[in-house]
Amino acid sequence: MTFPFGAIPATTPFILAPMAGCTDLPFRLLCREYGADLCYSEMIDSHGLVSQRQDCLELINTTAAEQPVVMQLYGSDPFIMGEAAAILAEQPIAAIDINMGCPMEKIVRTGAGAALMKNPRLAEKIIASVCNNSPKPVSIKIRSGWNQHTITAPEIAKIAEGAGAQAIAIHARTWSDGFTGSIDHGVILQTMQSLSIPVFANGDITAHEQGLALLKKVGCAGVMIGRAALGAPWIFSKNVNQHPSMAYRTKALLRHLELAEDHLAQEPNLSKIRNHAWKYFRGTSNGPAIRKRINAAASYQALKELIHDLAERVLQK
Repeated sequence: MTFPFGAIPATTPFILAPMAGCTDLPFRLLCREYGADLCYSEMIDSHGLVSQRQDCLELINTTAAEQPVVMQLYGSDPFIMGEAAAILAEQPIAAIDINMGCPMEKIVRTGAGAALMKNPRLAEKIIASVCNNSPKPVSIKIRSGWNQHTITAPEIAKIAEGAGAQAIAIHARTWSDGFTGSIDHGVILQTMQSLSIPVFANGDITAHEQGLALLKKVGCAGVMIGRAALGAPWIFSKNVNQHPSMAYRTKALLRHLELAEDHLAQEPNLSKIRNHAWKYFRGTSNGPAIRKRINAAASYQALKELIHDLAERVLQK
């Protein structure tokens, strides 16, 4: 696949959105197996990558099986972002993304993430620095703006294209919206109108059919799915029940655990793995009880035994 970003595949892509603490290598591989055309990594601290901090180095782990993959950087210093991009560009990845949409206070407080939506000049310097330091394609992930009084997505997107970005992903809510309310289709359309590069729409997609409906409504190059994919990688699959049986859920989770064993140190990442695991049972009648048992698992082995036991009991019914 030649995609990112010049040659969009014949079938419109469904894309796994970057999510801090969630879109690690095992989960990206799982989503690819279920049909995601492209996956984004969780955000990587540019300062930490430049200083070779171990936790940041672990985030850039990848394999041939997940290609193409996009690694996402965040930061507010153009020079450091450029240095980090140069380091990332040496990795076997398809593209680099710039986080300009994270609403977390600790990120925004530094001038990074969604704070860049109210600082177009700084955003342009960062985008240009990343593009100038990377032979790999560069995308940006933005929000509609800072608040409803400052809808800057069309302006920022045009600046990004001019600075060298080759794709735009837009979560069509503002920073002040957080994750509440419906996305603004009008902002997506307005952003698309002035660009010649691909635009991916993000937000409000909780089922495969909704992704197809959004593609049809706005005519974007692809749809990006985030929180709804957690515990439900089948959202990327065609003709799959979006409310599957317990047997289907446990099978998916067991595959997730296999990938985690292959690519993560289990005990140091136990909290992250548990946080993924209980989500597979959201919306089920016994989901809350299963969540309590998962969160009580004191070791990875205990968690694994719990899920295997659950799978066996489901199959016996």
